Amino acid sequence: MFKQNRCYLILKIFKNILVGFAISFIGSIPLGYLNLIGYQIYSTSNINQLNLYLFGVLIIEAIVIYATLKFSSKISMNPKWKNYISVFSFIFLLGIAILTYNSTSNESNALDKYNAYLSYSAFISGIILSCINVAQVPFWMSWNLYLTNEKYIIVEDKNEWFYVLGTIIGTYCGMLAIIFSIQAAKNKDIISPDFFSKYIWVIFLVLAIFQLFQIIRNNMKSK
Repeated sequence: MFKQNRCYLILKIFKNILVGFAISFIGSIPLGYLNLIGYQIYSTSNINQLNLYLFGVLIIEAIVIYATLKFSSKISMNPKWKNYISVFSFIFLLGIAILTYNSTSNESNALDKYNAYLSYSAFISGIILSCINVAQVPFWMSWNLYLTNEKYIIVEDKNEWFYVLGTIIGTYCGMLAIIFSIQAAKNKDIISPDFFSKYIWVIFLVLAIFQLFQIIRNNMKSK
């Protein structure tokens, strides 16, 4: 009986970690601004600075995941609130595109200075940029509601901590995967050496346009 209970407990822990890892790994793969800034830090400094940056990102994400998990059963997502968050994400991405475009057109190459600043304060940069990433709130709220309602994760007896651990590991591995993939493509001349310094603003602009498309599509569905 004791062995059965122990095996059941281990299975619950493993399931929480595995589910958290899978969702966060897949969710971190799309080329967002956190991944792009992470690549900039890695390409202009070293893996240690990148890990400091990711550590800052993951601290905020862990807080968001834990908070939304705790309150997911009490908070119902208001469609208007979700729309406001989406609009803010669009404005933020568009602002980053404009900022980086102005940087690339500046003779003093302000973008390189910005990257150099990030490399010296990577941990703080990770915390700040992760705080600005408000889109993660509805993302995790929706997933946590679904996972708890469908009993894919167990949140009793402090098992939620293993779920949070799995999500953190998944995000870390996912971000490393996309960052190293970009670097590998660059090393094989699939991407030119000055691609990101010249055209990073285009990527942010495309992300902003995609976010705008999502807003329009969601509004059309709600009508």
